[in-house]
Amino acid sequence: MTPTLQNVLVVSAALFSIGLLAALSRRHAIFVLIGIEMMLAAASLNFIAFWRFNPQPHPATGVIVAIFAIAVSAAEAAVGLSLVIAVYRHYRTTNVDEIDQLKG
Repeated sequence: MTPTLQNVLVVSAALFSIGLLAALSRRHAIFVLIGIEMMLAAASLNFIAFWRFNPQPHPATGVIVAIFAIAVSAAEAAVGLSLVIAVYRHYRTTNVDEIDQLKG
């Protein structure tokens, strides 16, 4: 079966929906970050799909944008995990419902 643009977009929409559900329904901060990472991966998949199925040959702009998105995603994960560690050291929990104030 040859992949089509519609198939890739359906997979991307499913990946984004799962990531959104994980980010909004979970109470654990790590799972929220994983959900955000899944949404960024779905956006990168869209960039690659629209570049790949373009009828006119273009430079690899979709791939370049996806590489930048992966780099931003890695930086976001590093900063997010460091914030989770700092909050855990202070509150001894990563449950986002129990963290209601951010005083220094």
